[in-house]
Amino acid sequence: MKKSILISLLALLMMGCQVSGGSSLKVEETTVEMRKNPEGVAVSAPRFSWQLVTDKQDVMQTAYQIEVADSEKGLQAGSGLVWNSGRVESGQSVLVKYAGASLESGQKYWWRVTVWTNTGDKAQSSIQYWSMALLDSSDWKAGWIGLNDSTNLKLDGERTILPARYLRKEFDLPSQPKRAVLYVSGVGSSVCYMNGERIGNDVFGPLPTWYDASVSYLTYDVTPLLKSGTNTIGVALGNGRYLSMRANGMVGFGLPRLMAQLNIEYDNGETVSVASDDSWKVTNCGPITANNEFDGEWYDARLELGKWAESGYDDSGWKPAERMEAPKGKLVAQLSPSLKVMEEIKPISVKSVGDGRYIVDMGQNMVGIQQVKLRGKKDKPITMRFAEVLKDNGTELYLDNLRSALVTDIYTPAADGEFVWEPLFVYHGFRFMEISGLDYEPAADDFIGKVVYDEMATNGTFETSEELINRIHKNAYWGIRGNYRGMPTDCPQRDERLGWLGDRTTGAYGESFIFGNALMYKKWLVDIEESMNENGSISVVSPRYWTIFHDDVTWPAAYFYVADMLYRQFGDDSSIKERYPSMKRWVNHMTETKMKDYILVKDEYGDWCMPPESPELIHSEDPARKTNGEVLSTTVFYSILQLMEKFAQMNGLPADAEEYAALAIKVKDAYNKKFFNTETAQYDNNTVTANLLSLRLGLVPDGYEDKVFANVVEKTEKDCKGHVSAGVLGIQHLMRGLTEYGGLELAYKIVTNDTYPSWGYMIKKGATTIWELWNGDTANPAMNSRNHVMLLGDLLIWFYEDLAGIKMLPLPSGSSRF
Repeated sequence: MKKSILISLLALLMMGCQVSGGSSLKVEETTVEMRKNPEGVAVSAPRFSWQLVTDKQDVMQTAYQIEVADSEKGLQAGSGLVWNSGRVESGQSVLVKYAGASLESGQKYWWRVTVWTNTGDKAQSSIQYWSMALLDSSDWKAGWIGLNDSTNLKLDGERTILPARYLRKEFDLPSQPKRAVLYVSGVGSSVCYMNGERIGNDVFGPLPTWYDASVSYLTYDVTPLLKSGTNTIGVALGNGRYLSMRANGMVGFGLPRLMAQLNIEYDNGETVSVASDDSWKVTNCGPITANNEFDGEWYDARLELGKWAESGYDDSGWKPAERMEAPKGKLVAQLSPSLKVMEEIKPISVKSVGDGRYIVDMGQNMVGIQQVKLRGKKDKPITMRFAEVLKDNGTELYLDNLRSALVTDIYTPAADGEFVWEPLFVYHGFRFMEISGLDYEPAADDFIGKVVYDEMATNGTFETSEELINRIHKNAYWGIRGNYRGMPTDCPQRDERLGWLGDRTTGAYGESFIFGNALMYKKWLVDIEESMNENGSISVVSPRYWTIFHDDVTWPAAYFYVADMLYRQFGDDSSIKERYPSMKRWVNHMTETKMKDYILVKDEYGDWCMPPESPELIHSEDPARKTNGEVLSTTVFYSILQLMEKFAQMNGLPADAEEYAALAIKVKDAYNKKFFNTETAQYDNNTVTANLLSLRLGLVPDGYEDKVFANVVEKTEKDCKGHVSAGVLGIQHLMRGLTEYGGLELAYKIVTNDTYPSWGYMIKKGATTIWELWNGDTANPAMNSRNHVMLLGDLLIWFYEDLAGIKMLPLPSGSSRF
């Protein structure tokens, strides 16, 4: 490279041992199903993982022993074990499967692991625990309840406006229980209280699903919150993704509803349950008069209910809860952790912009909740609106790119004086907040930006001596976590916020170097499968709140690529095994309906977001820049066939593997016969994407690789002047492809450009996240989200694997690549 880069990297590999400071061997990071002391595990044979920490070098585990008991005392005494693996001669420390007696529904278990190493050392972990979910439908005594009243459901254009529901139940206990566990599903969103105290720190309650297939419930150990005498459960119920956020064009499932069951155990073995039924009370006349994730939350403090979640509250004005029809989906324990407040930031400035308006600048395009501490006047609403950027005048929010989303929170004080408030059921993607309705100028200390996304560890940090690269990585970090909302979303701010598959094909792989995102992506694969139709079509938005069955290849590829990522990066093969039948159904459907002479003839999106030739365009109109859809579909389908060959082998299905391998050979031969020019070594019309996909996905005939790569370089340097030369599909291979075939200098030039189109150009224009369009500052605002991650392509993979050198062992010849 013309300029050397010094890399300082702290990246925790997702598997294997960790060497760290310390005086002796320790066993740490103990998890069950990738979670620390999880409640509500629904896997009949959970898997255990751990890491070794030592101050020595070249330490490797040689054996382990796992012990599991149904009481902590029993485990300490080594008696009453439900499983003792005995000493197992193995270096495995990731996802070791339980193999003891059958685990009981709702039971709590304690475990520990002992390890031996090649240095003769031995260490034992501290005692950890997990609890099982309710494993059978017969374990449920609760019913679905709510308020079956849509008279307060208003439509403002296509917007749905519905107040929050509040439900409560008082019950008596003769004494303090030994253990009490609450199983609760409040859909769309819910927050639970016990005796006035909030239960847990989950944001929005259960994660969104395709509710016609499955509905998640949460599990909380609430033992410390209960007392002898009268106790009270309270639940605030918001709309979330259950009530459609738009009356037209977005799937909804009905009015919010609740299912809750509190299982209580006493020392004498007695058990009792408090379950949701029509003895509960409900009202929708509380302070949250509207809550819509697109449009905001309206809070009227004059309607506050007082201590409604505590015992002795007068609920005579409330209605008996109504029995609600159960959602169509199966009730399941939530697979991955909920959203949490993962960080708090303060604004960098607050300024008056006239007309009683103030602009709060968080200094960072963030996603989450804005907490305010303000002084208000009785009955005078305070309005808060959110945006990613300001108009050129610097005094007004730029809202055009938010489409129909109102992104407005309104707080109406009940009295003069100070209040502290934050919305309960909505979030915003924003850097700037405009606030009006005050009679004074607030200070920066009056605001706290609470960054919200799925609870997960940050596994990797990345820093070099090149500041522009550091900024790109930082922007990617903020953009990725801002688009985790129980699924990987396309954007967090406008009237969309959906799980588009095409945004995460290789993106998921790059993200896994920064985040411990395995459980979130494992859950999303379930969403994708549940959103499929009977013939095997995959909805390119999953969960399919927008139902789109295009029978495309390139977007549904995420289903296969993400499953492979989970195995390669986290060692988790469960998705490959559990999702394999539906994957096979899709491949068969596409082969039977969209393949002609071994060419996949259906493509919907092309090489999306190829940098256009004119700054006002969203998509290029130049035929020379467009890649043939059959080229895109066939190359990606070929890579999927290679994955399916591997998946079939992993599932013990050699006949399937042979079938996929044979079909892949026919596809490759037909593809080269139709699209490859042996004289010029060009594919079709010689776009970078056509040549690059053919090269990296293994379709180029032997001996032609260097010539095909020369075309990639020439097009990039000549036609694109050393800038990004591909759309969303090509850029998934651009940085790695250039590097693998000798174009490292060109790859470095692309990443350090600060002129259009480049990541540096976005930063030069003030971006603190990644844009949806390379020309997001000039193109039609209908598609210029300032917080998207699809244009990252394989950049993060390149950062960690090529710049930093953290890479898996080389793939065997002929193996699938993405």
